[in-house]
Amino acid sequence: MPVETPGPVFVVGMWRSGTSLLYTLLNQHPGIALMYEADLPLLRQLFRNGRSKQDWLERWEFWNSALSRHRIDRQQIPHNVPDLRSAAEIVWKQYAGGALYGEKSPNYYDSLQWLSREFPNARFVVIWRDPADICRSIIRAAQTGSSFFAKRGITHRALLGTRRLKSECEALINRGIPLHQIQYEEMIQEPERVLSGVCEFLKIPFDSQMACLDGADRSAIYEADHHAGVKSKTIGLKNGRDEVLPLPFKNKIDRYVSYWQREYAGSWPLYPKTPDGERPQPGRLERSWDEIVFRGWRGFDRFTSLVYCYAPISVLRRYRSAKSKDRSPEVAKEPSVLPEVSPRS
Repeated sequence: MPVETPGPVFVVGMWRSGTSLLYTLLNQHPGIALMYEADLPLLRQLFRNGRSKQDWLERWEFWNSALSRHRIDRQQIPHNVPDLRSAAEIVWKQYAGGALYGEKSPNYYDSLQWLSREFPNARFVVIWRDPADICRSIIRAAQTGSSFFAKRGITHRALLGTRRLKSECEALINRGIPLHQIQYEEMIQEPERVLSGVCEFLKIPFDSQMACLDGADRSAIYEADHHAGVKSKTIGLKNGRDEVLPLPFKNKIDRYVSYWQREYAGSWPLYPKTPDGERPQPGRLERSWDEIVFRGWRGFDRFTSLVYCYAPISVLRRYRSAKSKDRSPEVAKEPSVLPEVSPRS
């Protein structure tokens, strides 16, 4: 089903906020074919000074198996491309055919402005979720064996990253960049209404298949226990689960949610629904220190991507081989960043 509307479309949210479910439901539409966490823009250093590194395809595949996960024919992709935009659009369009192209990735949560400049025709769909539930889901994913979500500082990144994503959205709105925002809690309760709104934003007709998971293609999603929900046949939450948030961190989340809701006069975050009245909020010292820690972790994440852009492939392969000896087959298929190197998301 060819579409006339411009691309790409970026689906973004914090990790474990429902981006994978949203991606799967959107791709049920015959006119939408988004890639799943291709993340080539994270490796932007592969494209500099009007040309690409000769091995950019090999490095990208080594980073997160994006090409093989999406069954991309590498023979149809030139090794020499002038810039990141050209490279990404070649691959997105090959995957999408005549459908609406782009990708979903939570890893762009603090890069929306940069993406809008790099891809001037981009449109953004952002999904929000209760910050405490995001962090609970991260911890549960770590407990099922995910090394990505077992990294040091991951919940801190998620909490502070939620506010960073909000700032990025505000900047896009101020610049008139097309942006549509939805709530995870509402999507699982009323998928038809929420996805109809997304289709209206994308200027395509709603398809009723989008409101269910029957027959969905999830082949590009990593095999891992924490993706069991999106690979099931029903949309919804598991009830009656034990609390996994450590009490001090739960209290920190509560303080930040209270602070943000006061900052936005109760309009954000929409969830959780909190009672009126005075509630504890983080002081200036706590906020300043948490921001410093957040920037440190994000700096380390960016350093990791630089290593994958410039380090000899042979060295990276030896490193990963050594690390994978202690990892399960499911974990070994997750997105590749230099795992568990201390001072990654």
